[in-house]
Amino acid sequence: MQYRDYYEILGVPKDATQEQIKKAYRKLAKAHHPDANPGSKEHEEKFKMVNEAYEVLGNPENRRKYDQLGSRFDFSNGFDFDPSQFGFGNGRYEFRSTNTHGFSDFFDLFFGSGGLNIDELFGGLRNSGFGGSSAGGSFHGARYHPMKGGDRNFEISIPVTDGLKGAERRIGIDTPNGRRTVAIKIPKGIQPGGKIRLQGLGEKGPAGGQNGDLYLTVRFSDDGLKLKGNDIFMDLPVLPWVAALGGEQTVNTPDGRIVVRIPEGIQSGGKIRIPGKGYYTPAGGRGDLFLSVRLVNPKTLTPKQRRLYEQLRDES
Repeated sequence: MQYRDYYEILGVPKDATQEQIKKAYRKLAKAHHPDANPGSKEHEEKFKMVNEAYEVLGNPENRRKYDQLGSRFDFSNGFDFDPSQFGFGNGRYEFRSTNTHGFSDFFDLFFGSGGLNIDELFGGLRNSGFGGSSAGGSFHGARYHPMKGGDRNFEISIPVTDGLKGAERRIGIDTPNGRRTVAIKIPKGIQPGGKIRLQGLGEKGPAGGQNGDLYLTVRFSDDGLKLKGNDIFMDLPVLPWVAALGGEQTVNTPDGRIVVRIPEGIQSGGKIRIPGKGYYTPAGGRGDLFLSVRLVNPKTLTPKQRRLYEQLRDES
């Protein structure tokens, strides 16, 4: 039989609220309802899958059991699910039920009226296996083998400067042993979407098995630097007379202070390119740094400056 990823079917994350699950279900049920798609077998099947997913995730108790099953074993949607491969038996698996609602065998096995009791399944009956049978299903001689816990994935947002220079940060995360603060090292030149692996901080391994790993996917935030491809963009405040007449200006860049030549007559929004001072490329080179000119007026004017501005206004 096939393992069903109900979260994927409804298109919601695993930490979705019950209200988000309900909203997603209503949207999909309306889109695939047979009345809206007469004669379409494809929509009919999707409608059944959506209802099956909501039957589990829409019920907090069923969802808890389903999450317990998913956290213990690394299944994939569409995987040819054989219970004996996951420590649930020695090949002598048997299940019988009468499917009257059109749901999958996977649903009947774990959530049907004659299916398995997931709580008992993970309760480690007799510490070595499960036995007996209920109305429609049974496991014979099942063994609960130690297995590696599932991996977890989270996103973190870091300033461009941290990725450019590398950094060490402390973040709070939930681990198999509760919430804790961990130190992470951000590699110099990590690319957008790059992953940082934290070993052993994933899901708890069943039956004393090894914990899974935690993968942090890196996204970049705006810290005054904006990343576009391998180029970095930053604002360059310029006074009006410098923009009009041109000149030199000292600029603080991620690589330190440099002196930049301001072209005469540059407009607000104009770009000054500094080659080779951008972000790292996957091959280890660097893009360019672009300084975006932003005209700024002095906050206060001396009497002489005011007179000069008035003369400039009258002349214009």
